[in-house]
Amino acid sequence: MGATPPSPQLLDELSQFFRLLSEPARLQLLCTLKQGPCDVASLIEITGFSQSHISRQLGQLQRAGLARCERDGARTIWQAEGDLVDELCHLVQGRLRQRLEAQLQQFKAA
Repeated sequence: MGATPPSPQLLDELSQFFRLLSEPARLQLLCTLKQGPCDVASLIEITGFSQSHISRQLGQLQRAGLARCERDGARTIWQAEGDLVDELCHLVQGRLRQRLEAQLQQFKAA
C-alpha cells in the first residue's frame, strides 16, 4: 500500500474484499473452480450446497472479478478468474506456518 496511509475509501474497499474471502463456502467454491470449470449441478454434487446458496456465492465472486461464467447450451459453466486468491492463500499459509514453527520452537525451549 506504500508509505502514505490508505484513504478511508480504500480501507473500505479492502475490508469488503477480505470480507468476501472470509466466507468458507466462497473459498471452497473458488478452490473447486481452480481444479477446472464446473457447472452448478457439479458444484452441488461436489460441495453439498444448495443451488440457491451456490448461485448467491458465485454471483458475489463474479462481481468481485474472481469467477466468470460462460454459456454452453442450457448449462452455465463457471471457472475461477486469475491467480489472486491462490497467491493470497499461499501468503497466509506461509505466515501461519512461520507462526506455528515459532511456537513449536518456544515449546521445545521451555
